Order: sequence, then structure tokens, then C-alpha cells
Amino acid sequence: MSHNTASKHAILAALGQSSINQLNQKPDLSSLKSTSILPSELINRFEKGLTSVTGELIYPDNGNSIDLLKDNVAKLIHQGMQVISLVDGIKGNQLMTTHPHELKHIDYAIMPARFAVAENGAIWVDSEQLNGLNAKTHRVLPFICENLVLVLNKDNIVATMHDAPAKMRLHVGDFGTFIAGPSKTADIEQALVVGAHGAFSLKVYLI
Repeated sequence: MSHNTASKHAILAALGQSSINQLNQKPDLSSLKSTSILPSELINRFEKGLTSVTGELIYPDNGNSIDLLKDNVAKLIHQGMQVISLVDGIKGNQLMTTHPHELKHIDYAIMPARFAVAENGAIWVDSEQLNGLNAKTHRVLPFICENLVLVLNKDNIVATMHDAPAKMRLHVGDFGTFIAGPSKTADIEQALVVGAHGAFSLKVYLI
């Protein structure tokens, strides 16, 4: 047996004894499931997760998030901002286009979200939130606008990413993505830059 062959067998024998090939008990995540956490605590965890990715949660004490959003949109339009809304009851001053690149002038895009994940502040949107049949155009919107506003039902927050798949509803050809805060990059000298290649800000209105 050559030296190289002996070395190979020695390495394979060592790998055979390693923990990689041993069955390890999975960690118990039952205490982290959404069903075992109070709704108020889920909201608090989500706010912390959202803040950690430079997003902002809007959830007034009186619960009138939609009324507050309407007022804020009216102010933005009065200031001359270009606002587009896919949320029922919230009217912008711009309409959707069939050409995605024509959305580059949008200052504020307002969209519904299906659910969010408390542990990391990630928010899921898919074809249904993006107006279904026009999703090929609409899916550009959260990434090409200057500022993104998402509207989320407070009952649609899950604790961890382990809970997320049960909330997803994707069919063949559908679009879905997690959005975790506004766009960010730290490629240049490891300095965090927000909004360099996408939305400059993300606000989540909880209803």
C-alpha cells in the first residue's frame, strides 16, 4: 500500500468517527413557536428585529394605523411626492404601469404584506400582494421605489423562520420574497450604506 493510499484511508477512517456522521438530537424549538408566545411579545420581538435591519414599525397606541397612513400619504402628496398604493383604502397619486422601468420615479410605494418573522424582522410578500396577474411588473416595485411602506396585519407575525413555510402560498409561476429592511451594502470599506441600490427606507404599518 502506497503512502498516499494509506493517508487516504486514515483520513476516511477519521471522518467515519467524526460527529458529522453521527445522529444528533434536534434542538427543542417548541418554546419559540408563535403559538406559545403572547401576541404582544411577538410584536415587541418583531419591532426589535425590524429595527435591527434599519426598518421602522408604526403601531400607534390607539390602533388607527390605517388612518395615520392616510394622513401621512396626503402629506406626502401635498409635498409633491410620487406615491403609488396597492393597499385597499389607501390612494396614491400614481397608477401602475405595464413597463417596470417606468416605476423608477416612485418616491413612496405602499404595499400589503402576507406575514412577518419576529426573530429577524423579515417580511414576506408574494404575487397575491402584488396584484396577481400583473406581478411580473409589480414585483419590481419594492426594489425600484425610493421608500417602501408595508402594511401588515398584527396577527400575521410568526416567531421564527421555522414557522414561515406554513404561511407561504406559492403556486407554479408565482413570485415571493422576504424583505428585510431597506437596501443595504457594506462592501465598500465595510461601511454600512443604506439605500444605495434600492429603497432608502422601510416603514411597516401594523394593523
